[in-house]
Amino acid sequence: MHIEHCKLKFEIIPAIDLMHGKCVRLYKGKYSQKTEYPISPTAQAEIFEMEGGDRIHVVDLDGAKKGEPQNLRTIAKICEVVNISVEVGGGVRRIEDAEKLFEIGVERIILGTVAIEQPEILEKFLQKFGAEKIVVGLDARKGGLKLATRGWEGKTDLDVIDFAEKLEKMGVKRIIYTDIARDGTLTFPNFDVNERLVNTTNLKIIASGGVTDLAHLEILREVGCEGAILGKALYENKISLAEVKAACA
Repeated sequence: MHIEHCKLKFEIIPAIDLMHGKCVRLYKGKYSQKTEYPISPTAQAEIFEMEGGDRIHVVDLDGAKKGEPQNLRTIAKICEVVNISVEVGGGVRRIEDAEKLFEIGVERIILGTVAIEQPEILEKFLQKFGAEKIVVGLDARKGGLKLATRGWEGKTDLDVIDFAEKLEKMGVKRIIYTDIARDGTLTFPNFDVNERLVNTTNLKIIASGGVTDLAHLEILREVGCEGAILGKALYENKISLAEVKAACA
């Protein structure tokens, strides 16, 4: 299936998840169920750029668990070897954390736990860096509707749609939505919640979790998402960036 009339604004964003400086993928967000890949993060980043990735999405899984970035050296190397923009999430909970990442060349910061647990700190991030530099990651369980925190290990009763509306009122412009139960499963994304987020808010929505083939990307584009993050499907050769970009050409 081809992505017909692919809009230029629909971004294809390959992901690099880091643990101890290595490329890994988790299954449904479980740290105990990880697959480690032999390629170095920098080599993987260069391949993603060469194959046409619009930007690179980096998740510091160690940082998400610990509460502050843990893979700064590796992230700095990724920023050095590619010319496309890099966005980073995972453990960014203080202004100083973001400043370090911006200093090494990161373009956008993704806030998760701190945005949910301490919205007053999110407001400080927005005031200091501006809404284009700050993305909020909404990761959810229970049908993709209840927000999770702290490296996906913390549970809340907060509704993802309601919370997205609050974020918009605070001045947030863009979110990354992940249905944790689909992440790393090679099944399909949560089209329903992505579409509800698009229709309920004026936020720019980037879809993540379960994106496996061209048909999924076409549906996400049609429902109005700004882009999609591709992870395990790329590492397991279920889809290639070159194939996607050719379909978009």
